[in-house]
Formats: sequence, structure tokens, C-alpha cells
Amino acid sequence: MKMSLFRKLFLYFTIVILFSLSTVSVFTYLKSSAAIDKQVEKYISTVIENAGAQTDLQLETFERVSNSVLSHQSVKKFLDMDPKDSYEYYRFTKEIRQDVFSKIFITYPTQIHMMYILGEHGRSIFDQNQSFSSLSVDPSARYAELKAKTPDNGEIAIVNTALMNGEQVVTIARKIRGYTSYAVKGILAIELNESQLSALWNNVDLGENGFFFILDATGAVVYAPDAATRSELVKTGLGQRIAGGENTRFMESVNGKRMLIVSHKSAYSGWSLAVSMPLDELREPISGIRSTTVTVGLATLAIALVLAFRFGNSIVRPIRTLKNGMRETEKGNWMRIESKQRDDEIGGLIHSYNLMVSRLSDMIERVYDSELSSQKTKLQLQEIELERQRAEFQALQLQINPHFLYNTLETINCYAIVQDSDDISEMVEAMAFMLRYSVQTNLEEVTLANELNHVRHYLMIQKHRIGHDFEIEVVTPPSLLLSRMVRLTLQPIVENIFQHAFADGFEPRHYIRIDTRMEGGELLVIVEDNGVGMTEEKLEKLKERLERNRLVEERAEKRGRRGGIGLVNVHRRIQMVYGDEFGLRIESALGEGTRIVLRMPKEACPVPKPESRLESTAKPRSASA
Repeated sequence: MKMSLFRKLFLYFTIVILFSLSTVSVFTYLKSSAAIDKQVEKYISTVIENAGAQTDLQLETFERVSNSVLSHQSVKKFLDMDPKDSYEYYRFTKEIRQDVFSKIFITYPTQIHMMYILGEHGRSIFDQNQSFSSLSVDPSARYAELKAKTPDNGEIAIVNTALMNGEQVVTIARKIRGYTSYAVKGILAIELNESQLSALWNNVDLGENGFFFILDATGAVVYAPDAATRSELVKTGLGQRIAGGENTRFMESVNGKRMLIVSHKSAYSGWSLAVSMPLDELREPISGIRSTTVTVGLATLAIALVLAFRFGNSIVRPIRTLKNGMRETEKGNWMRIESKQRDDEIGGLIHSYNLMVSRLSDMIERVYDSELSSQKTKLQLQEIELERQRAEFQALQLQINPHFLYNTLETINCYAIVQDSDDISEMVEAMAFMLRYSVQTNLEEVTLANELNHVRHYLMIQKHRIGHDFEIEVVTPPSLLLSRMVRLTLQPIVENIFQHAFADGFEPRHYIRIDTRMEGGELLVIVEDNGVGMTEEKLEKLKERLERNRLVEERAEKRGRRGGIGLVNVHRRIQMVYGDEFGLRIESALGEGTRIVLRMPKEACPVPKPESRLESTAKPRSASA
């Protein structure tokens, strides 16, 4: 169903208005929500940090109190006394209670629940506010517990257990050393009233259902607002999760409500202070923003649609007039449109239409002429391209014709036979074969037998160059002679051996060995020599050139040697046929020779017949190979 322009304009305006309002509303809502969430989280984090700072300040205060106790000589001498001396025990008890404990209780009458010193020798001194002594209470279990939980370096340990079970206290304990030795002789314990510490935490405003709780380093609940909350925290395992440091901000169900839990770990006490607040209370301001955004958005949408309707109608009415005029033009009635004088874009459009009608025939003529000119230009370009191709073809014809070289070598061979020069004839025949073999496509795959035959002709020529016979050892199973490999990859390696490994001349002790085998799904052609080898630095440079993965042109180096360029090109040509995972692998040591491995894929080899899988070893002499 086709839509009129008016409907399309109204539809597009509606889409644009909805998209704009939706984008602004969603963006405003998300930004406001994120800002409120960030503000709430910042507030909670500030609350936790302030509460933690106050708690740490209280604990540090009592750590200083413990320092004054530990530095008192009567305490240290009490720990070194003979436990069987009752008189000394009575004297130290009285002196420590009067000179140490009483002063501390005067300063902190409500914060401290109890203080006591537990000696390694079994004697203990309790503060004067308690009605019992070590004779009525067995402190050995408490001593063992605190000794295990306090560090040996004298630092304090904070635990949430008490001497007397059932008491809600926080204990600060630390080890005491003797007066005459550095060994640990006892434990000082100061039990603080939990109610005094909780006064620091209960003043925090966390809303109607939010609460504050504290966990020790093991995840045990040190403080909770009530017994039900303490039980719920233990049941849900929140203590272990928070103390384990898995999360510092996460959601969890507590007492049947979805809560946001934010925790902070005190570096001083090792406690984890956490705040739990209901999500519905946190989201209440966001819900108000959402409702306001939806209401304002709907009202704005209604007003915008009315304006869009009026705006669209004002545009479509004059366009309809222009449309009727164009229908007449389609019928062949080249007539001007008569309308009221307008100064806006629609008036300009009608004026332009009238000009178009009057000049239409001229425009068609110009377009026709332009098309002819364009076709003529294309023909001229095609002629230029053809001339360029002809020039390239003529240049190719001017190159040396390899068949002329073949015929010339055959002529030289005939003269050598007539002159009874077997050496020249043998060299020319080998040269002709190598020329025919070399001028073919570089990357064409051939068989291993072809490559070995090419090496044989090269050795014939080399024999006449060095002036004496030599031999190479070829160890190739018959089943691998028809294996496919890249043309002109074996002979350059043998030539490289003569130029570099035997640069000072080929001696009787020298040898070249060509071995072929299948290993790990790859065809390996191994060429070894016992020449001069390479230094580590030269070998590393050669391997680096192989890794560059590109063909190079030969450049003359000192003494006219190619410096490994042939090896680099052989390596890259193998990779161009079989892939970058194949190529050359070179091993060498100075004075121990060189080992070059040509690695090619197994798929390039034909499937051997069962009767052809026996390996054979041959040592063809170069002179008669």
C-alpha cells in the first residue's frame, strides 16, 4: 500500500520525536540513576571508612595502653618469678593491680571490661575489679588460645572471644617478654566492652531497614545489631565471602529482602566493616525520576504530534499543485504552472520547474553531445593501451631466444665430437641440460629424481672446473624418487657448498651427502657436508634472513660470493609453493660442517607401492653419474 507524502512526513516526524524523547528520557534516567547509585555508594563508603577510622582509633588507643603495661618492670619481673614462691606472687599481684591496672581503669572506666596477665609459668594476675583469681579460674585454655592467635613479634591480635564464655567483648592481646631474657614469658589481654564500641556504629543513619555489621579476619561476626541478624549472616555465609575478599560490593538476600552490601577491610585490625541497605529504599528516588520522565515525555509527545500535523500539511499542499502540473508534462503538455507568487523554497521549486520545461530540449541535446564526446575519449584510451601492449610485445621479441642458445650449444658439441674432445662434449651436454631445465617456470613442481639428475649434470661441469674426480653420497629410498618438490632447489644448495664450505678447494677428506626420508608427515631432503661450517654470528644472520620471508636479488659481496642469497631464495620459493610452515632449516658449527634440511609436505609425495618401500644407498661418482 502506497503512502502519501503527508502520511510519510507525519510518520517520520512521529519516529523522530519518539526517538528523540526516548533517547533523552532513557539517557536522563540512566544518568540520574547512575548518579544516585554513585552518591549512595559514596555515602556508604564514607560511612564505613569513618566508622572504621573511629574503630581503629579506639583499638590504637588500647594498643598504647598495652604498651604501658608491657614496659612496666613489675610485669616483666612477675613473669620471671618462681611460680612456687607464693609470697612473691602475692607481692607482684598487689603491686601490679595498684600501680598498673588501677590507673588504667581510672582513665577508661567504662570501655574496659577486664584486664589480666597470663604467665607461661602458670601464674596469672586479674584486675582488681574482678572477684576471682587464678585459684578459682583455670586460665590454661585461654592462655593456649591467645598464644596461638598472637604474633611472636609483639604486635597485638584482636579476637572476639572472652575469658568467660557468653560475654560480649572484644579482646586485645599481645605477648610479653621476660625481664632477664628475650623469650616470650606471658600474654597480656585487655577485654573491651562491645557495647562501648557499638556506640560508634549505632549512630550511623542507614534508613529504616539498613544495618551495620563487623566481621573479623576469619569471617566470624564481631558485631551485629541483633541476634536474628547475626544468625542470618552466619546462615548465608556472608562472613566468609566478605572476609575472603571476593567482593566489596554485591547483592544478597538478608532476612528475606534484597540488600546491597558494601564492605571495607581495615588494614589495622583486619576486620571487615560492612553496610547492608535494602534495594527498594535505594531505588525509591529513581522510581520518582522514572515516573516524572514518563509523564513529561507523554505530554511532550502529544504537543509535538499536533505541531507535526500542521507543519506537514503546510508543506504538502503546494507540492500537490506542483504534482498536478508535472502530470500534464508527462502527457506532453509542456506548459508553465500558474500559481501565486511565493518567496519560499516551494515558490523557487515552481519557478525552476517552469525553466526546466522551456530548456528541456536544449538539455537533451547537450547530454547527447556529451555522451558522444565520452565515447570518443574511451576509444582513444583503448588505442593508447593497445599501442602500449604492442610496444611490450616488441620488447619481449627483442629478448634472447633460448632456442638459439640450445642450437649454439649443440653446434659446439658437434665441433667437440669432431675434434675428439670428450671433456668439452660432456660439459656442453651437461650445460645444455641445465639450461633447458632452468628456463622453465621457477615454481613448477618436479620429482626428486629430476632434481638429482640436475645435480648430476652440475657435478659433471664442476669436475672439469676443479680438475679432479670427487663423489657425493646419495641415500634415497626408491619409493621417494618420484616425490614432488620445487624446481631448482637442490642444485643451488650443492653449489653453495662448493662456494662456501669448500671455498679453499675440494680435498679428498671432504664429502657431500644427500639423504631423503619421511618424518612427521613431511618430506625431508637433507644435504650435509664436512666443510668449514659457520660461526654462531654468521648462522644467526642467515637464519634472520630466512625469517624475513621474501625473495632477494643477488648482490656481489667481497670476493664475489653471494653470501647465502641462493639459500634465501630457495627457502622462499619452497614457501611460495607449499606455505610458510615449510622451507629450509640450517644447522652448522665452525669446523664441523653444515646440515641443510629441505622441508616439504607429505602430500606432495606419491603413495609408494609395497614392494618399493625398501631403502637403497648409492654413491654415484660425479664423473660418471
